[in-house]
Amino acid sequence: MSFWNSTKAKVQLRLSVQRLRTLQQKKEAQAKASRRDIATLIERGKIETARIKIETIINEDIHVELLEILELYCELLLARFGLLDQNTREPDPGIIEGVCSVIHAAPRTELKELHILRDILMHKYGREFSIGVMENRDGCVSNRVLSKLTTATPSQALVDAYLREIALAYGVPWSTPDDPIIIDSPEADDKEKSDDDLATATKPAEKSADSDVKGQHAKSLSPEPINKAGDSKKSAPDPDDFENLAKRFADLKKR
Repeated sequence: MSFWNSTKAKVQLRLSVQRLRTLQQKKEAQAKASRRDIATLIERGKIETARIKIETIINEDIHVELLEILELYCELLLARFGLLDQNTREPDPGIIEGVCSVIHAAPRTELKELHILRDILMHKYGREFSIGVMENRDGCVSNRVLSKLTTATPSQALVDAYLREIALAYGVPWSTPDDPIIIDSPEADDKEKSDDDLATATKPAEKSADSDVKGQHAKSLSPEPINKAGDSKKSAPDPDDFENLAKRFADLKKR
């Protein structure tokens, strides 16, 4: 077990911060590649295989969050090293949460630097304090750390949410049976608008036909209203239709 040495402890804290940051970047790159593979599985219709791989990604994301929290605690101990270097048998209240979290969670990581830092802290504060921290007797370990250490199977809703986000990010069509089916498109809005314009355009033609002489009845049915209807099909859709459509897409992205 390593003995307390303030210089070595500060160096070990800096090394731990660097290694924690590097490991996070490595795992994030691996997760990106895994997401791309899952998108390919979804595209091929292998949903059950994708679900199994999603559970692995979820657990890796939780582990990366744990590494990020431990990195923040190491930076806190560096910033408040004067409190850590005090000759006391228990940590100062300003650093006790960071000390307890590192001692408690370090064994769940693969970082040798963090394991050495843990040994240094355990030797400084003694065996009884260290055992109490490992058992979390006084609740000094952060709840955020404890939640990341809990092992549980991801819920079906969480797996579906990951699948949906991955499919959306890589442009792969996929939806759960519970997702609402929205049959709507700009073309449908344009067609409805054109039908309304056609009905409006034919009304003046009917009135002019009644006021004309019976001999001019054929003339009143000239193709002009039809041309107007055709023009209405080429007219720009109502901006309100596009605004409503944009809102619906925004709501779908939030789900």
